Amino acid sequence: MNRKLKNTIEMIGVYSVFGFMSIMILYPLLWALGMSLNEGTSLYSSSIIPENWSLVHYQWLFTDPNSNYVNWYKNSMIVSGSNAILSVIMTSLVAYAFSRYKFVGRKAGLYTFLILQMFPAMMAMVALYILLNLIGLLDTLSGLILIYVGGQIPFNAWLVKGYLDTIPRELDESARIDGAGHLTVFVKIILPLAKPILAVVALFNFMTPLFDFLLPSIILHSQKNYTIALGLFNFINDQFSNNFTRFAAGAMLIAIPVSIIYLFLQKYLISGLTSGGTKG
Repeated sequence: MNRKLKNTIEMIGVYSVFGFMSIMILYPLLWALGMSLNEGTSLYSSSIIPENWSLVHYQWLFTDPNSNYVNWYKNSMIVSGSNAILSVIMTSLVAYAFSRYKFVGRKAGLYTFLILQMFPAMMAMVALYILLNLIGLLDTLSGLILIYVGGQIPFNAWLVKGYLDTIPRELDESARIDGAGHLTVFVKIILPLAKPILAVVALFNFMTPLFDFLLPSIILHSQKNYTIALGLFNFINDQFSNNFTRFAAGAMLIAIPVSIIYLFLQKYLISGLTSGGTKG
């Protein structure tokens, strides 16, 4: 087999894999978009290409008083935004301490973070429910935010620490020689250089509450406190059991804030993910 034929076969194989993965990703999205534009509410009468497309379901989500969609969307934005901001603050502080300082229990703390990532979140659901009930934060957005922020620290700390380890320590030492304190070094030197990995943390922690159904379903009981994933589930499970097209319309709108955040942070994402995995 000559080199040209071998390269052609390899190229065909690569594009075949890309094509297959594109179909697997785009087909459900196209079905959801097409379903949201169908006039009816039934799943079986919908088609991927509507004969008479309509925006009536999108209009219903924002205008009908029985939908509660706007309130669910607002709750999700509060939880996602708070989770992203607080996670970046907490994670950057924890990762900076583990990356730059030597203290008793440092290695044990890192291994503890690593071990915690090995267990599924399902194992902690009962304990989290009892904890929030004891402190009076059950069925509140504050309790949900607290669980999200705390639960993401182990993974995010390892990720950000790996990135901070790539930043030369000589920069810290030079700043301290010039009279800078620990907080000044952290804010004015480390944080600007760590923007790529912090953008990754912000994006991941913004997306998690939007798509998570399990944790909100355990913690939130009042419909006014539902996040968008939990609220949309009622469209096909509760009194709106036949509203698959409205469910699809609501699901499509979740992509808007994620797309905006992604476009805003995209220049940092690739470098943040690749550099964060070089050291541990």
